[in-house]
This record gives sequence, structure tokens and C-alpha cells, in this order.
Amino acid sequence: MGINRSPTQLPTTLNLVVDWGNSSLKTGWFDGPMLIETGRYGSPDELAGDLESRSVGHMLVSSTSRPADEIRTQLLGLKTNFWLLDSQTAVPIRKAYDTPTTLGTDRIAAATGAVSLFPGQDCLVLDLGTCLTADFVDQDAVFQGGLISPGLRMRFRAMHEQTARLPLVDMASEWPGLTARNTKQAMQSGAMNGLLFEIHGIIAMYRQQRPGIVVLVCGGDAASFESRLKQPIFAVPELVLIGLNRILRYNVENIQANTPDVNA
Repeated sequence: MGINRSPTQLPTTLNLVVDWGNSSLKTGWFDGPMLIETGRYGSPDELAGDLESRSVGHMLVSSTSRPADEIRTQLLGLKTNFWLLDSQTAVPIRKAYDTPTTLGTDRIAAATGAVSLFPGQDCLVLDLGTCLTADFVDQDAVFQGGLISPGLRMRFRAMHEQTARLPLVDMASEWPGLTARNTKQAMQSGAMNGLLFEIHGIIAMYRQQRPGIVVLVCGGDAASFESRLKQPIFAVPELVLIGLNRILRYNVENIQANTPDVNA
């Protein structure tokens, strides 16, 4: 379990958000809008064990890799109630999306995080994870949609699995040049530089259409790419957690105000 605590632990009950990925559960503890602590857990039982000694104000769980019934079953051991983020959960942004039930909760959370950090501005959110997602949320806080493309490791796996002789390789420790002199380096150059060129092209097109657009980068592979992108770029590693917390607070405020829980 990895925990990252702030230097000063505030003596208050904090809200908890959980981003449940393919291999771990990433957590964020918030005092209002302020992120106080992050953590990572290998299993729901590990998280439940840690929560036995902690007080949770309100809690929201999000997962793009597991169905709702499985999440509820695996979190039965928690001694606190929680919201489960899905397509019916109220969010503080509107969705101009043809199939909102298929919209990943990580995408809507990251977009919500962008709006909370840069209200009243056009935002392009680039999430470099298993897939590359590039989503546009406009200055009126409307999620307009975006694109999904294979992420870095998915590209490496595809080259290996869809061919007879290409090996399975990982990203290079140093950024590869364009003219590689062996097969491994050629694959690394193709995957890494190809993804970089793709990201450059996406940003350039949006900046041409929306010159003042704010570009935010997050996701597990963001650190490898952010310094090679044309500035200004805002690297926000905890963007999904920030968005989940904003959604949680929005729902708590709805209940406290006795407002119907209607999806935006």
C-alpha cells in the first residue's frame, strides 16, 4: 500500500474517492475541494482494512473495469456507505454525447476535474493510460465528446500479438530517435514517437479551432510525454480524483439542499 500524506494532517472528517482500475484502487482524501492524501491499494480487502481505523465523511467509487454488482459485492466489507459513479449519477457538467451510458466514468471525472480547475474556459483533457483519450469540454461546462486511441503499452502488445516474429517490448528508458538500428528500438520508436506525433496533432487541431483552449494531461504515461508537448500544458496527475471529488460534493450538496438527483 502506498500512501502520500500532506505535511499537515487536518483534524477533520475527510471525503474519500476511489478510482478502481485494472490492477489497483487509487484513493484520494479531500477536505472540501482540497486534496489532502492519496493512496494505492492492491485489493478491496486491503482498502477495507485501512478504513477500519479511519472516519469517512462521504465516499464515491468509480471503475471502468468492473460491473456495478461486482463492485458492490467486493466492497461489502466497508463500514461506510458509498456512492457508485455510473451514467445515472448527477454530475456538475452537461453531456452532449450520443451514448451517455457508454461514456467511461474516468472520462467524465477527468472532464469534471478540468472544469473545476479552469471554470469558464475551453478544456482539452488528454489521459494517457491503457488508452489515449482526448476529450473536449467547452467554456459552458458541456462535455462535447472526444476520441479514444490505443495507449502506449497497447501498441507494444498489438505489434507482438498480431505478428509472428516481433517481440514484446516495453518503452525505452531514454527517448528513442526516429532512425532506429535494430528491431526492438524500431518498435519503441514507432510506438513512442507515433503516440507523441498523434498527441501533437490533436492539440494542434484544437488550438487552431479554439486558440485559448486549456490543455490538461493526466494518466499513467503522462510523465513520459508532457515535457515533449508544446507549452502551455498543465500536467495534473490527480485530475480524475479531483473530478470524482467534485462529483461527490455536487451530490452531497444536492441532498443537503433537498434537490432531486437528476443527471446533468
